[in-house]
Amino acid sequence: MTVFDRDSYSEDADVFLESADGVKFCVHRCILATASPFFEHMFALPQPPSDSKERRPVIPVSEHSSVIGALLQFIYPEPDPVITSLDELTALLTTSVKYDFLGPIAALRKELLSPRFLDASPTRVYAIASRFDFEYEAQIASRHTLSCNILDCPLSDDLKYISAHAYHRLLVLHRTRAEAARALLKIPQDVKCMQCSGPYYGAFVPPKWWKEFEKLGKEELSVRPTTDVIFSLPFLARVAQESGCIRCAGSILDAHAFFVNLKKQIDDLPSTI
Repeated sequence: MTVFDRDSYSEDADVFLESADGVKFCVHRCILATASPFFEHMFALPQPPSDSKERRPVIPVSEHSSVIGALLQFIYPEPDPVITSLDELTALLTTSVKYDFLGPIAALRKELLSPRFLDASPTRVYAIASRFDFEYEAQIASRHTLSCNILDCPLSDDLKYISAHAYHRLLVLHRTRAEAARALLKIPQDVKCMQCSGPYYGAFVPPKWWKEFEKLGKEELSVRPTTDVIFSLPFLARVAQESGCIRCAGSILDAHAFFVNLKKQIDDLPSTI
């Protein structure tokens, strides 16, 4: 996390925040009170006389100076800190919620949905959003988890802090969408291969590539219920190769309209918790 350097001393600052590692931050009561109902209520309480020689009262906090310094950047008119990991974001979010810093919470909720986090760790983003009851962010993250096998994701400490209900909602989304997607894998009779399909004693015989597509597609959709893989060129090339028919590749190309329609049907299925 990149923290912008700011003076630790200001003439008109009237209170110190002392971090767990002993760093004191000169801050202003009025700014803290405006940014946080927690501090607004605290400063409204009668304050006992201080025995300290320091004319500014010192408020000890349990967070590290890197977290406090970054939060103050959100509150003061300074550049926002650059957050490089979900670990940093979680630490800032935990402290922001603890002290009811409304501005930083709003900024961190937006940061949680940045593509670099959603694409790399959608399950972690979902867990963090669920932990703090961010329903909108949880819904967005749940859609991105469809592209990964949630039962084979790296174990994260973030999962310790979510409820069984939140995790169950995600499992239900994956299961119900997978079942609905697999049920859509049906081929119309006008999709044929010149060599391996056609009428057989009056009955329609699908091309050999379809049997492979259906089998492999259902396996893939059971794990990742999205269209990302089953309509990709490597997947279709594998289907054509394993069909054992030299003309099935051409049949697959001719079926492009069928694939477009099937893809749209799967994409239109419910995709969030």
